[in-house]
Amino acid sequence: QVQLVESGGGLVQAGGSLRLSCAASGHTFSRYRVAWFRQFPGTDRWFVAGIDWRGTSSYYDDVVKGRFTISRDNEENMVHLQMDSLKPEDTAVYYCAADSSRGYIRDASTYAYWGQGTQVTVSS
Repeated sequence: QVQLVESGGGLVQAGGSLRLSCAASGHTFSRYRVAWFRQFPGTDRWFVAGIDWRGTSSYYDDVVKGRFTISRDNEENMVHLQMDSLKPEDTAVYYCAADSSRGYIRDASTYAYWGQGTQVTVSS
């Protein structure tokens, strides 16, 4: 069992930065792949970025590539999403997700554990 708690969301102007954090409980967190998804009003959750259990491989949606960076600290049971050059279209609720299986990292249905979400609002 893993419990995830996101933090770091808020209101920022376009061009600004935010750093989201995902704190995980559970001593086996280092064996979990982790991803960030975001949800716009009335839509499903969309893949943003993902990282493998060792932190050696990371993946990004094309719309955030070059602006967002995912990282993890397995000793601290933390995963971060550094978001730079934010745009109003990045406004969404951001969720951290984790799973121990070898599923497709970009597919939300392959994740068993989810945080409660954190709101990110980018003003123009």
